[in-house]
Amino acid sequence: MKPRRFPKWLRKLFRRRMLIAFLIVLQAVFIIYLVASRSMLSQRLSRLLQIISILVVLYIVSKRDKGAYKTLWVFLILCFPIFGGLLYLLVTFQTATRIMCKEIRTVQEQTKQLYFLPGDGYDSAKEITGSHFPQVRYLQDYVGYPVYSNTRTTYLCPGEAFQEHLLQQLEKAEHYIFLEFFIVQEGYFWDSIFTILKRKAAEGVIVRLIYDDLGCFFVLPTDFAKQMENAGIECAIFNPFRPFLTVKQNNRDHRKIVVIDGKVAFTGGINLADEYINAYEKYGHWKDSAIMLGGNAAWSFTLMFLEMWQLCKKCDEDIASYYPWQFTPCDVEPDGLVQPYADSPMDNENVGEHVYLQILNEAKDYVYINTPYLIVDDSMVSALCLAAKRGVDVRIVTPHRWDKWFVHMTTRSYYRELIRAGVKVYEYSNGFIHAKSFVSDDVIATVGTTNLDFRSLYLHFECGTWMYGSRAVMQVKQDFLNTLPVCQRIEEKDCARYLSSKLFQEILRLFAPLM
Repeated sequence: MKPRRFPKWLRKLFRRRMLIAFLIVLQAVFIIYLVASRSMLSQRLSRLLQIISILVVLYIVSKRDKGAYKTLWVFLILCFPIFGGLLYLLVTFQTATRIMCKEIRTVQEQTKQLYFLPGDGYDSAKEITGSHFPQVRYLQDYVGYPVYSNTRTTYLCPGEAFQEHLLQQLEKAEHYIFLEFFIVQEGYFWDSIFTILKRKAAEGVIVRLIYDDLGCFFVLPTDFAKQMENAGIECAIFNPFRPFLTVKQNNRDHRKIVVIDGKVAFTGGINLADEYINAYEKYGHWKDSAIMLGGNAAWSFTLMFLEMWQLCKKCDEDIASYYPWQFTPCDVEPDGLVQPYADSPMDNENVGEHVYLQILNEAKDYVYINTPYLIVDDSMVSALCLAAKRGVDVRIVTPHRWDKWFVHMTTRSYYRELIRAGVKVYEYSNGFIHAKSFVSDDVIATVGTTNLDFRSLYLHFECGTWMYGSRAVMQVKQDFLNTLPVCQRIEEKDCARYLSSKLFQEILRLFAPLM
């Protein structure tokens, strides 16, 4: 006799995702009921919450924070004077967030010296980078990410090129394979990778995978981690989603990292899902990019991964043992200077934003930018406009076909101001552009995971690779120029089309920190 099975709709209802959503709604309903009821307790509670809201506004105004965040919170509290202050306290001052910050600091204290094992190129950078050396010094001396010389760079675009090189390098793995992605989705792309990972794990290679729980919330089965463990792949889920109102749930692992034996590393905008390699068209042709590093610089990405692994697994291991050049020096021929970097929302240092701003401020001839989203604060807008006003050829490519209509409308709300300052704005007409890259003056480029939006710049864990004089710099430039013929340039007159929705766009810009 076959066991009785519940209907499919009922099984879906009681899945983890639905239960989490239900519990969040239940909490909100309870708070509203408590305040809205006409009891003496509710009246006193309402007055107390109003006083709290006033005090919270005073605190927000005095706080050193981005102006956009201050404006948004003050607006919300004005609209909801009873619940606004309470909401701010609920999402801001939480034990879980403080614990996470402490754990990150502890892990980073243990690994910060390991970044500076033999092989950095600081002295070379002093000699050859000239006016760009402050960028190197900032990332190495202040943030803690060294610059390397013995590294070869390969720019990979579109996602199909990334897939080809990734599979080739995975086959060469002898000791360990580390993968860290925001999105992993079952399909052709993942299956081609999983086949190799299973085989390598059976051969004794250490295989580890980190994926973001929210990024994979709707695309992976809830027992995916268990499936990986059964296949011999160690698995960690970053920041599992919980049914509580907490700002911690906003801090996602948006990084894309692959490390093979500590000698080869990949990063960029490409997730492990089929649309990223155009196995199917989700929004037309998907244009994305990645960078492959071979040599000393791969060590920084190895450490970034292991830091995140220890954070997720609450473990402690001999990280230095993973260093690949312990017995033989790195024999990779120098290819310019390479400086990988990471960005954490748990400190007050916006590394990704500072890298972008430094490139804009130092540019003399041009800056070419690819970004899927353009939702930025006043400092970035000012840097873009000022660069254009002093004669720098600033060009930005964003998508014409959008994945989120409200994000796309918010992106377009910045066009008029930028165009009036001399920035050239283009929209990629052939599909969706997801690449995140800057290239400037034939010598500087960065490729990574950081979008030009509030989430990437201030809320997510991100990473990237800054390069000086590497062959990939000119590859990034040439790819940008090759893309322009399939883009449509946006003129100021074109912005008039959006005037009818200008009020709505201004409202969207107000809520930009949430996008």
